[in-house]
Amino acid sequence: MSMSTDEDEHSIELHLPYVAKAMESRKDSFTIVPVLIGSINAEKESHYGRIFSKYLSDPENFFVISSDFCHWGQRFHYNHYEKEHGEIWQSIENLDRRGMALIEALDPRAFNDYLKAHQNTICGRHPIGVFLNAVDCLNKNGFKDKFTLKFVQYAQSNRCKSMRDSSVSYASASLVVLP
Repeated sequence: MSMSTDEDEHSIELHLPYVAKAMESRKDSFTIVPVLIGSINAEKESHYGRIFSKYLSDPENFFVISSDFCHWGQRFHYNHYEKEHGEIWQSIENLDRRGMALIEALDPRAFNDYLKAHQNTICGRHPIGVFLNAVDCLNKNGFKDKFTLKFVQYAQSNRCKSMRDSSVSYASASLVVLP
């Protein structure tokens, strides 16, 4: 990774304080293994998903997959707007929620098709793709119907009403592994 890429990357810096607080009572009994996934194709997402699946199946492991959702506005070079969904901010939310529904369905191919169709600027689309492929691999190998993913929060930095506005969307989800 180049120095500029390393300096631009900020997801782990944002998560470490939360992980430290959540794991405070176990602070000397776990190890953080950061994994940075850059721009990869669907075949690589599937490949890395197979590798990570064995770690995802281990209840001793805890995963944090980080991503913003839609980066909308001129400064992000993305102005997808479907007027039938209302104001711009409502169109953005509709677009994001369609992607979130596919993630909740744990369907890597449908999520990939959605990204191709809409070009949504989800910066963590590749880590999400790797994760979805890890679950898909486990589903095909004896873990069928053992995973439930649910989005628990959604927000936008700004409710865009004009093509001059900009916004970044945020969503958080939780994966439950059923016994």
